[in-house]
Amino acid sequence: MQIEYNNLYIHFVFTTFNRTKIILEKHRERIEKYITGIVNNKGCHLYRIYANAEHIHFLVSLNPKIDTESLATIVADSSERFINENKLCAGFFNWQQSCSAFSVSKGDVEKVCKYIMNQKEHHQSADYEQEHEQFLKFYQQTIQIQKKSCN
Repeated sequence: MQIEYNNLYIHFVFTTFNRTKIILEKHRERIEKYITGIVNNKGCHLYRIYANAEHIHFLVSLNPKIDTESLATIVADSSERFINENKLCAGFFNWQQSCSAFSVSKGDVEKVCKYIMNQKEHHQSADYEQEHEQFLKFYQQTIQIQKKSCN
């Protein structure tokens, strides 16, 4: 069945292999622009992206013709190749074999965009591990609340 309208927002978080701080600030925007192009070429829309030294955040509205895992795999494989071919990192670059993908309601898109754009300031007080723990706690709490309201 053809989907006429969709409202599928996904907040992705990719981490570098072994969480090595390998993404250099001087190449951050180039990497972000490349990933934006990949997402747009798949019929999705990228709202915000920020590449930290060891992880990236990006928020997309997903094209219903591509599933979340396929988009993540395409972005990871293509960006690894791009970064390595253009020698944008010292040594060999690759992402972890898994990433996080969080669904976002339309009402929270602006809030998530602000969060992504404030990564530099955010990580002055919290490292990646602390941030990831906060995300998992928030989403687990949200799931528990939804389960209670469904009963």
